[in-house]
Amino acid sequence: MSSRRKAEKKLLRREKRYETERLMREKRSEEYEVLEEVFDRSTLMTVYDFLNKGTIAEIHGAVKAGKESKIYWGLGSDGSELAIKIYLTISSEFKKGMLPYIEGDPRFAHVKRGTRSLVYIWAQKEFKNLQRAYEVGVTVPKPIAVSKNVLVMQFVGENGVPAPLLKETSLAKPERTYRQLVTCVKKFYQKAELVHADLSEYNIMIWEGKPLLFDVSQAVSLKHPMAQRFLRRDLENLNRYFEKLGVKVQPMDELYKTVTGGKD
Repeated sequence: MSSRRKAEKKLLRREKRYETERLMREKRSEEYEVLEEVFDRSTLMTVYDFLNKGTIAEIHGAVKAGKESKIYWGLGSDGSELAIKIYLTISSEFKKGMLPYIEGDPRFAHVKRGTRSLVYIWAQKEFKNLQRAYEVGVTVPKPIAVSKNVLVMQFVGENGVPAPLLKETSLAKPERTYRQLVTCVKKFYQKAELVHADLSEYNIMIWEGKPLLFDVSQAVSLKHPMAQRFLRRDLENLNRYFEKLGVKVQPMDELYKTVTGGKD
């Protein structure tokens, strides 16, 4: 190959690399612009810190948006898919709704009532609940990191498409799924020593044929004064949903004893 031909190929490779880098910069800039339209400076700096540390390598579009939070799909530095949950500045109505799940939990005994402080505590609470559940083998998203109002965890799904909710899934064997969920709730209670406190078909995903619990920010310690009432509500929701599918569910008192091991 002539020296001229080699020089041309080298130049083409360089131009291709520069074009790729330019497109990546533009894409990252677009992602930042989307974030900047929604979040305040403090939130943006928290996200940038995760980017600088390599916890997050890429951020893409929102895959779920609610009144209290938005979840973005992202990638880690190792290529793993991430769910980046960003808690929003909350309304006074939701603030009142948060307090029953925080007050009475000994892990959060000294809570400031300011909105931003509550949001930070809420993010920490979900991270700690995920940690405890994940460590004892409850099927939940793997927690990765938390800072201020940004929680990074495993993305449950593939290529940015979230796993379907239980509500959205036509179960081939609903009896088996019911039994699996009872085991999950039992392990959540007996090993993680937590009560989900908001369990329903809307915060259970079905992934790889198994149910997975998520949205655990409101989950409370067994020492919380409302823990047993929350547990009974969770179990009633579980039985209500599966009864509609024709599953022969356990009677409430029996199910309560199964989950708690007969302890109040």
